[in-house]
Order: sequence, then C-alpha cells, then structure tokens
Amino acid sequence: MALRLLIADDERLFRESLRVLLETGTDIKVVAEAGDGQEAVVQARALQPDIVLLDVHMPKMNGIEAAKLIVSVAPQTKILMLSVHRDDEKISSAISAGATGYILKDTDRKDFIDIIKSTHAGKAHTSPYLARPQINHSSRHEDLGPEEIRRKIREKYGLTDHELEILCLLTEGLNNEEISQAMRLARETVKGHLKTLFPKLKVKNRTEAAVLAVREGLE
Repeated sequence: MALRLLIADDERLFRESLRVLLETGTDIKVVAEAGDGQEAVVQARALQPDIVLLDVHMPKMNGIEAAKLIVSVAPQTKILMLSVHRDDEKISSAISAGATGYILKDTDRKDFIDIIKSTHAGKAHTSPYLARPQINHSSRHEDLGPEEIRRKIREKYGLTDHELEILCLLTEGLNNEEISQAMRLARETVKGHLKTLFPKLKVKNRTEAAVLAVREGLE
C-alpha cells in the first residue's frame, strides 16, 4: 500500500515540484496539498494521511500552531516540519507541538525519501538534514468526553443542534452537498445554517470554522 502524504507549504511551485520528486518511482502518494496552516489542519482531519510535510512559515496559521491541532485531529499521522534554515528554537517548538522531525528543504532527493519512509516505519534515521528529538505528547482534552465537548461548544457559541452538527461535518472536510446528504437537509437549508453559524463563531468561512472547532476539541 502506498504511503499517503499531505504537503503543506505556501509556495505552489515548491509543492508541485516536491510532489513530482516524491512520487516518481516510489510508493509514496501525495493525497492532497495545502497552501496555509488552516487548510493543512482541515485536510489532515479529513484524509488522515500517514505523514504531513508541514512548512514552518505559512499564512493564516503557522506550521507549529497547525502541528498542535493536527496532533489532536489526526493522532496516527506523523508530522515532519520543513524549513530552509536550521533554527534550534523552532525545532524545539515544533517537536513540542507534536512533530516527529524537522527537515531542511535543501535535503537531497534520496535522503528526503529515506527520511519519510523511516519516519512512517517508526525507525530512527541519521541525517544532517533531520532533527528528531523524542518527546511524549498528551491530549489537550483527555479529561473531557466528546459529548461534553459538544455541549460546551453549543453553550459557548449559542449554537442550535443543526449548527453544531454542521460544524462537526465541516471539520471532516465535507462540502455543502455532502452535508446536505448526511443531514438529509436541502442544500439551501444548509446554506442558511452556515450564514447564521459563521457570525456566531466570529469566522469568515468554513475553513476558519473548522479550525476553530478543532481548537475547541470537537471530534
């Protein structure tokens, strides 16, 4: 089975080049790309990839903040941070956020692929391009059950049952048609709920809504 990978970087040309580099002649499959940290979180939750390659510097949400959320929504996914510079402070922050390692972007192709495969297999890999300290992580919401989290979110933002259910589906990456089918509601009804949901959450769009829900611990 192919190793499923998500690439998150704000430079489109870099993402496309990296996709070709990693997929050519390998068993690696890039299942999605993200251009900012918020999109990376939503894609990771929806797709549950084996590995996320996450750039440290991205718009809307930086890679370290995105890593913290991805650890919560995709606990089986391993995170490798990407950067053009070796920065010990950022390496430490990334590992504390939940990343498995930190790769420099000037890594040669063979080493890059070896690092990805070793990370997926849970094996140690010695490379001048990889920083990989070990650290234990715990869930931010281990003391709260799913129903209690939903109740707290409903009360905090004054959501109706339908709005809360739509918010849950947004975090899974569903579009309006898919939400309509899942909830057995007309598409126009779904749109109406979204129009009332966004102001309550003080967000501008579905991606921001999904990320807010993830931050609140919604499963």
